[in-house]
Amino acid sequence: MSFVDLISRQPVPLDPTRADAARQTAAGAPPALVDLMAGAAGSSPYLAGLIGREGAWFLEHRDHADVVARETAGFQDLDADDLGPALRRAKRRVALYAALADLGGVWELEQVTGALSDLADRAADLALRVHIAAETRRGKLPPARPGTDAGGLFALSMGKGGARELNYSSDIDLIVLFDDTAYDPDDVPEARAALIRATRKAAALLSDVTEHGYVFRTDLRLRPDAAVTPICMSASAALTYYEAEGRTWERAAYIKARPAAGDLAAGERFLRDLRPFVWRKHLDFAAIQDAHDMRLRIRDHKGLGGRLTVPGHNMKLGRGGIREIEFFTQTRQLIAGGRDPDLRRRDTVGGLAALATKGWIPQAVADELTAHYREHRDIEHRIQMVNDAQTHSLPKDDAGLAIIAALMGETDVAAWSDRLLARLERVHDLTENFFAPGEANDLPPVSDEAQAIIDRWQGYPALRTERAQQIFRRVQPELLSRMSRAAHPDEALARFDSFLAGLPAGVQLFSLFEANPSLIALIVDICGTAPGLAAYLARHQGVLDAVLGGSFFAPWPGAEGLRTELTAVLDSALNAPGGGYEAALDTARRWAHEWHFRIGVHHLRGLIDADEAGGQYADLADAAIAALFPVTAADFALRHGPPPGRGAVVLGMGSLGARQLNAGSDLDLIVIYDADGADQSDGPRPLAARPYYARLTQAMITAVSAPTAEGRLYEVDMRLRPSGRQGPVATSVQGFENYQMTEAWTWEHLALTRARVVGRTGPDADALADQVESLRLSVLRAKGGAAQVMPDLADMRRRIFAAKPVNGAWEAKVGPGRLQDIDLLAQSFALRAGDPARGTAAQLRTGRRAGLADKAATEVLTRAHRFLWRLHASARLLTEKPLDMADIGGGGQEFLLRETGAETLDALADMLAEHTSAANTLIAAELPHEDDGQDEVNARS
Repeated sequence: MSFVDLISRQPVPLDPTRADAARQTAAGAPPALVDLMAGAAGSSPYLAGLIGREGAWFLEHRDHADVVARETAGFQDLDADDLGPALRRAKRRVALYAALADLGGVWELEQVTGALSDLADRAADLALRVHIAAETRRGKLPPARPGTDAGGLFALSMGKGGARELNYSSDIDLIVLFDDTAYDPDDVPEARAALIRATRKAAALLSDVTEHGYVFRTDLRLRPDAAVTPICMSASAALTYYEAEGRTWERAAYIKARPAAGDLAAGERFLRDLRPFVWRKHLDFAAIQDAHDMRLRIRDHKGLGGRLTVPGHNMKLGRGGIREIEFFTQTRQLIAGGRDPDLRRRDTVGGLAALATKGWIPQAVADELTAHYREHRDIEHRIQMVNDAQTHSLPKDDAGLAIIAALMGETDVAAWSDRLLARLERVHDLTENFFAPGEANDLPPVSDEAQAIIDRWQGYPALRTERAQQIFRRVQPELLSRMSRAAHPDEALARFDSFLAGLPAGVQLFSLFEANPSLIALIVDICGTAPGLAAYLARHQGVLDAVLGGSFFAPWPGAEGLRTELTAVLDSALNAPGGGYEAALDTARRWAHEWHFRIGVHHLRGLIDADEAGGQYADLADAAIAALFPVTAADFALRHGPPPGRGAVVLGMGSLGARQLNAGSDLDLIVIYDADGADQSDGPRPLAARPYYARLTQAMITAVSAPTAEGRLYEVDMRLRPSGRQGPVATSVQGFENYQMTEAWTWEHLALTRARVVGRTGPDADALADQVESLRLSVLRAKGGAAQVMPDLADMRRRIFAAKPVNGAWEAKVGPGRLQDIDLLAQSFALRAGDPARGTAAQLRTGRRAGLADKAATEVLTRAHRFLWRLHASARLLTEKPLDMADIGGGGQEFLLRETGAETLDALADMLAEHTSAANTLIAAELPHEDDGQDEVNARS
């Protein structure tokens, strides 16, 4: 059918002058088309201008298929100077065609947004390629491996662009990355610089407003850590960021992410690598609270609270608006999409349909929200069509509302407004109140002793209000039922009784349980099935205050957010009446215990998995050292003066350096200083530089590890410093360099692959931190090629196995093919490649990139390490002793099975045997046989 045949609705012209001009342009066309163009021009100054400029083109080409492909054909042959004007002309024509097809009902919503999204993809691809080609011609872009497209650079379209849902006057959100494995490692810096230039010029080509207009406003700020990273970064750096620091809103953003320009195959590979970050293996109930908090923050930031009215209402962010439907959909996708790939739909309508198909929402709700979503998007488009403005707010006056209604084909503004208000209220009801409270079930039978405990609950402060009692009556049956299934139900009930008695109020916590019934098991799990976490709770009962705090289920703030918060907490403790250094140490412990408890609870309950928990424990340790070391140094300086020279840095080693701690980890630390020629400090009791830093280090260790009334922060291990226990506790940077280059053993170089600055103090400590990192890389590159690396590693392995045999049937850390074994091989990859990677997964990838391990072996070792880490980290949360299935009980066993993906304990045992056997075989094959190089090893011994 022709364009004219498909016209099913007409906008109403409000400005007769503009409408008449459009009729003159369309003179001789079919009447329906004339009316459509007149109606569009008569209610939209922007469309009137497009019709005046491109109306003749539209009339000639209105029945041609695929307007984007037609209007950009041959653009790949243009240079940058000609491409800009050509794309702007194409944008005008596609915008006019899409607007008339939309207003006339010729296209459905998906066709309108699809055409706009296709144009954005095509424009971004052309802009990037033309400037990449220019860099190549200038000899600035090194050659990439065969098969690489567009220099390995790719742009991910995010948000509505990624979902092919661009609105009429949308900007485009892009994340631009490049495949660094496409280049020789020595060429990566040069390639990065060239691709950054190409990206910057491409963004300007699209965004700059010229005499021809603009193509798309382009936003590159969704990339990792946008404040400090370049506009084009390597894919491996982005993966490292998301693995270590990615946040919930970034997970949600990647639901819609789509490779849209450049090397699409590289983009798809990146998204595949990112799946574990976006789609969690277990049901992720924290996403509900995250989305809710995010929505409230948006409302508060935009001032969108208050009574719901149509004039001035924001159709995107306001109550009952587009974002409500998107959050409703995406949150449920995040909850279950990790377990069900069918839910991983980029588009909102498709996401609603998938959720209904899989039973996560009723079909009627999905259908109704879909209809409201389509209507909301139609209105949003018409708001933007008026003046090509990137706005989502309805006009505040009747005249402005009349224009929007007219573009919808409506003349009764009041009736149109009433229908819209009803839809907005309905959307709000569906998305805000989806989970309504149910009726209380009957209580399960309990023993007389248990009933005596239950009977006294009604007198506790937490249940003193009628509202608290009503909510608790609804959650009590499930709570008691879960309690009865605990490994030690009597102990669980007694501990819960003590917990309940100490609660000052119950409404908040009981409401949380009711809103998410699976969280009822939180306290039960702690009291009945996780002796390790229960013991932690017994030692630090004050951490329960954190559960009642509004931030306990808020998004993870990251190491920087934690450090900022702790710094403020410490400053307050230092300056409070009766405060001071000792008070600050106690405050730091209370603060850290609450966060430590939160991580354990989130892990136990499945809100995060072992991988996330490992990163969060590391964030917490980072923040504790980073915030506390300057406070300790300031207190030390009161007696001995400020640090002489440039200052000192604390290196996190081992698991802390690799950012993979567990619930029971201690901290491996090294302190490096630079006196920079200063003989001594300048203070009331000056000290020579060397003893100054030695005593400052001891003060830091005490601040972290000494027990106070609030317990201790961490156990600290300093044995990885030069010369181990025999060496000074603090090492000068010059001495450290000399030791590493001339005296250090291979195991010390391996340990250095994980070293990371986690704390600093002094006037030039930032520069010292940079120097230490440069020194670390220099040592790795100087020593990684030594012939004794692998023989030494083989000898180390034999010594470890002889000294520490496998401890029990469920040992995951020490032994052939286990965590420590894989870690050592991974560290050898980083050492031999001279690569900065610290985490095991990243170091294994380094081995593959450097040709030290093939793809199959890397995948086997990565899978084994992930499985073993989940088993080990989960076991450390459950118990402080070697893992014993009988001791942890049924609840603990279920937790381990959930974390590892095993169906039964027998299956878990089989998985453990299979992974360790496969890893052991591969590791043994990489190392010299026992006799190979033994003479050299013996000589070094």
